[in-house]
Amino acid sequence: MSSTLLEVTRAGHEEVERLERLIVKDFQNEPPSSKDRLYQGHRVRHMIDTISSTTERLIEIYEDKDNARKDEIAALGGQTATGINVFSAFYDRLKEIREYHRKHPAARVVDANEEEEALLKEEPQIEFSGEEAFGRYLDLHELYNQYINSKFGEPIEYSAYLDVFSQPQKISRKLKLKLSRQYSEYMENLLAYLMYFFQRTEPLQDLDRIFSKVETEFEEQWADGKVKEWENEKQENGHLQDQLTLIDLDFYTTVEELTEVGPEKLKEALASLGLKTGGTVQQRAERLFLTKDTPLEKLDRKHFAKGSRGSVQNGAAAASQEVDNSKEIALLEAKVKKLCDLLNEAIERTKDNIVKKQALTYEEIEAEREEEETQADTESDDDEQQIYNPLKLPMGWDGKPIPYWLYKLHGLGQEYKCEICGNYSYWGRRAFERHFKEWRHQHGMRCLGIPNTKNFNEITSIEEAKELWKRIQARQGVNKWRPDLEEEYEDREGNIYNKKTYTDLQRQGLI
Repeated sequence: MSSTLLEVTRAGHEEVERLERLIVKDFQNEPPSSKDRLYQGHRVRHMIDTISSTTERLIEIYEDKDNARKDEIAALGGQTATGINVFSAFYDRLKEIREYHRKHPAARVVDANEEEEALLKEEPQIEFSGEEAFGRYLDLHELYNQYINSKFGEPIEYSAYLDVFSQPQKISRKLKLKLSRQYSEYMENLLAYLMYFFQRTEPLQDLDRIFSKVETEFEEQWADGKVKEWENEKQENGHLQDQLTLIDLDFYTTVEELTEVGPEKLKEALASLGLKTGGTVQQRAERLFLTKDTPLEKLDRKHFAKGSRGSVQNGAAAASQEVDNSKEIALLEAKVKKLCDLLNEAIERTKDNIVKKQALTYEEIEAEREEEETQADTESDDDEQQIYNPLKLPMGWDGKPIPYWLYKLHGLGQEYKCEICGNYSYWGRRAFERHFKEWRHQHGMRCLGIPNTKNFNEITSIEEAKELWKRIQARQGVNKWRPDLEEEYEDREGNIYNKKTYTDLQRQGLI
């Protein structure tokens, strides 16, 4: 049945559409835990890879390089070597279908809904070490051992290594070039582990696209000589920038200026280029100055030391190879830095976990590891479980009933309501007494225009608070008639004063 090319094409399109619907349906379900979220990501990633491979097969079929699809379509139309016979083609295909069902009488039709439910509940196998704790932490112990046992590394603690492994710029460039093979091997191992960890914890991220962008930016910066810590690692104007040469000839315009460098530095520079080192300071300077505008391979043989001409050419090739090695190392560092930025949260969690472990015993570490493993399994079930609370105890900060002894000791089972606080309920005498000094002092009493003094303790009704405030004001004489302050007088010019002010001004003869 599915042996025909057109049936394979139809089945491929059906598979792509089915997987697309499954991806949408899977994303509609919010994962209750980080473990389920990781499973969902790997399920979707697997379906995306299947869609990609199926699409590639369909593209090959439609390209029809061997004309198999064209011939099959022609056969369906009844085209044969003798001519067109539609009925013969129809009955041949009908015979093939009947023969298939005769050979497979017990063929079961798979329920699509059952298969989809099984796929959505599938838990992919993801390999994590015990130290990684199902993707929560990084396990860099092998790379740490490689680092501290190398010549470019230093003997430090593992916790300190977690701070420096993402900062390759702390290692000197001279040391990297001197130990290029060993350093490149270390960086390749580090990059491989970070890529593997990133693919396991972030399965839906396109790592190839991320690295493609990193490589494009790196090539532009390298061409401009702007890669940090690697600014001068390339050929410029046909001259090789030798690391051993201590003299930059671009700063000198005449031989006399170059002689001021001194005989020893001139000798060292000539030796690094394979030139003769003898003669006076003037002769040495003249010989070195020739290399400013003339490449080494075009210099006369007489300027070179015996047997050094070939070595100079080999040295030029080696210098070119060194530039290539520098570029390769710099690219590795750029990729490692990018991955460290993407995994910054996991790196920080790893640092905190290592610091915490340093203060624990072996038994406590093992107990905590078992707790983390079980917590991932029970995290999704905590919200669905019904909490057993037959005594109707109040809930604590962790969402569980408080201990019964604490309930009896502080009277936490008694409810206190305060109308001044907006009918808010306070459980327990201690919380009720505290609210007089805290929330109500700042909001409730201020809204009523009443000071929150001790007189209003135990007052929870707005009407009672207002009535008490009126009695306090009356007792303090706030509402009494005070004629010297409230009785008004008017002078000839129409100015109005209270009685006390008017009397004082009149006595002074001002009115």
